[in-house]
Order: sequence, then structure tokens, then C-alpha cells
Amino acid sequence: MSNSILLLAILTLTLTCSMVNSMRFELQSGHTKCISEDIKTNAMTVGKYSVVNPNEEYAIPDTHKITVKVSSPHGTSHHYADHVESGNFAFTGSESGDYTACFWIPDSRMSPSIVTIEFDWRSGISTKDWSKVAKKGQIEVMEFELKKLYDTVTVIHDEMFYLREREEEMQDLNKATNSRMFTFSFLSIMVCLSVAGLQLWHLKTFFERKKLL
Repeated sequence: MSNSILLLAILTLTLTCSMVNSMRFELQSGHTKCISEDIKTNAMTVGKYSVVNPNEEYAIPDTHKITVKVSSPHGTSHHYADHVESGNFAFTGSESGDYTACFWIPDSRMSPSIVTIEFDWRSGISTKDWSKVAKKGQIEVMEFELKKLYDTVTVIHDEMFYLREREEEMQDLNKATNSRMFTFSFLSIMVCLSVAGLQLWHLKTFFERKKLL
């Protein structure tokens, strides 16, 4: 039962916040390339990026290194890296809206004209490799939220059974009360009829003694 509830919670979170955005694009020196992703509040999101090496036999030159910044819809910075060839980020959305990841290369004589970048941006716990990118703290937060959700579902489940038992007890009490009220009403009617009969007999006897009847 507990495994089914946990699976339902994971499936619900997966359906509400599962997005994938993987791409390769070119970035020109002195220009900025921004990519937006609609992320819901409390949704887990991870991303990784890397510059495609134009010559695999050698290391990526400094002229091909980029600057990256990831911001929330209200401008809060969630990730910033300067002069890097690759990197990754992971965070939980604090607000709903379009989050942006911006890439740029400073314009200089030493910079290349065009750089190719591979970018993989994922949101949702159903992604295959999010655990490899996310920080341990983010995973612990997700586990904590799942445990809270599981505890909440368990409490609701127990409360429903408790209310069902209370309802059955109230029904039994109502049936017993109705039965007792019927018995009491029947006895009350019998007592009233008996008293009325005794009164009639007493009056008849009294009048006969007085020879009024």
C-alpha cells in the first residue's frame, strides 16, 4: 500500500513538471544567445552545457570559452559561470514563469567568429540523468518533499478509516437509540392506558357506591 502511494506521488509530480530541452546552437562573438524555459513553482530543473571542440586533438582554446547566466522571471540569478568551456546547474523553481539561460562571448580580436554550444535543459523528476547533475542538497530536498507528501497521504488515509469507524459507531448508536425510544414510547402508552383504565374503574366504583349510577 505504501509503495503504491509513493509511486502515485512520483507519477503526479512527473506529469505536472516534466519538460526536456536539448539542443545545439551557434554563438557569434560579441553577441548574446538566450533560451527560455517555462518552469513551474517547486519544479526541479537541471541543465548542462559544453562548447563543441573544433579540433578534438587539442584542448578547447581560451577564445572558445563562454559566459553563462541562468535567471528567474524576476531576475534572480540561479547560476553564473564566467570564461568556461562546460558546466551544469540544478535548482528548484521558486516562482512560475519563463526562466532564461543566456550565453555570450566577449567581442575581441582573439575571439572566434562562431562557437558551437551543446545545451541540455531538463525539468522534472522523470528525466533520465537528472540525478547525475543535481547537487546532493537538491536531491535531499526532493526526498524530503516526497516524504512529507507520503506522510500527508498516510494521515489522510488513516483519517478516512477513522471517520468511517466513527460513522459506523454513530449508525449503531442511532439504531440502538431508536430501538430504545420505540420501547420507551410503547411502555409510556401502556402506562397511560393503564392509568386511564384505573381512573375509569375507580370513578365507576365510586358512583356505584354512591348509587349515582
